[in-house]
Amino acid sequence: MTAEEPRLQAWLDKQYHGEMAWMARHGMLRARPHELLPGTLRVISVRMNYLPAKAAFASTLNNPELGYVSRYALGRDYHKLLRQRLKKLGDQIQHYCLEQNNLDRHDLELHDLEQHDSERQGQPEQHTASEINFRPFVDSAPIMERSLAAKAGIGWVGKHSLILNRDAGSWFFLGELLIDLPLPVDKPQEEQCGRCVACMTTCPTGAIVAPYTVDARRCISYLTIELEGAIPEEFRPLMGNRIYGCDDCQLICPWNRFSQLTDEDDFSPRAVLHTPQLLDLFAWNEEKFLRVTEGSAIRRIGHLRWLRNISVALGNAPYLDSIVLALETRRGLHPMLDEHIEWAISQQLARRATQAVEVQLPQKKRLIRAIEKGLPRDA
Repeated sequence: MTAEEPRLQAWLDKQYHGEMAWMARHGMLRARPHELLPGTLRVISVRMNYLPAKAAFASTLNNPELGYVSRYALGRDYHKLLRQRLKKLGDQIQHYCLEQNNLDRHDLELHDLEQHDSERQGQPEQHTASEINFRPFVDSAPIMERSLAAKAGIGWVGKHSLILNRDAGSWFFLGELLIDLPLPVDKPQEEQCGRCVACMTTCPTGAIVAPYTVDARRCISYLTIELEGAIPEEFRPLMGNRIYGCDDCQLICPWNRFSQLTDEDDFSPRAVLHTPQLLDLFAWNEEKFLRVTEGSAIRRIGHLRWLRNISVALGNAPYLDSIVLALETRRGLHPMLDEHIEWAISQQLARRATQAVEVQLPQKKRLIRAIEKGLPRDA
């Protein structure tokens, strides 16, 4: 992982991490798993598919009155489930090593009957189960999980910086099990993106500033999830109806023709988040937000940022009296929210004055056409 350190430092030096101060704070620790778990010899990387059977990509993106939630967040938060599976894997390895150690000890005791103790001096000690240490991680520690996944052969890093697998696309979560066993090392996959730059040209905000390099400060996922303050005005019209995350760079990727659907019930879309009306979501008070998002990744942004994101989407929607009224009723909750509400109202009133209809961005038009034609299939 030492080869990743200069690239990571260059990315941080350009401030591409935005307000995610923890990324700079941990620095090169992200490329040094052995410092997270002393004695680490290997990292087992795993993936878990999350694409639901009824993702409704095109129908949601194509309707500005609906809110688009990144498909990974439609169901239950993945962290706990995947961490439990990794813990179970570690326990199974521990159990297997214990059994092997008992067998080895039994064989050694039989051999001792024919050998004098002095003849065994200098032999290496057996690696007992009690010496095996492991620790699971699921996007919960400073670790470069994509680089590790690439080294482990799960896939290659695409130009959008996500891991791609030729048989599964990119709709999967990653997890790691740090362990102090000298397991065999897998062979990395060859990069298969070729000359394709579909993800770069489709990104609404131009966040993929170079192949394999994302400026988080421009990324809609960062703007709607990680950014705590006001969303820069230049990006608001480009966000469309995306209220939590963005999947455009994955949706347009040709390799996602081969994406695999999840078989985990926990990742099935919650009805209230599947093709939801923006005005319905905007009407939630904090109590309902916390109740509905319990166990969901969405809960981490809190009610205020939830309203902030929806305000922007309402500002991008076709003019409706009901939208302006809903926005006005939310005034005064917080100065940061008020800024987005006033912007959204001004957008709505300008649209009414000019009798303008929604004009989709060229990238969005191409994306929806591609989805409808099955590239990738509208699962």
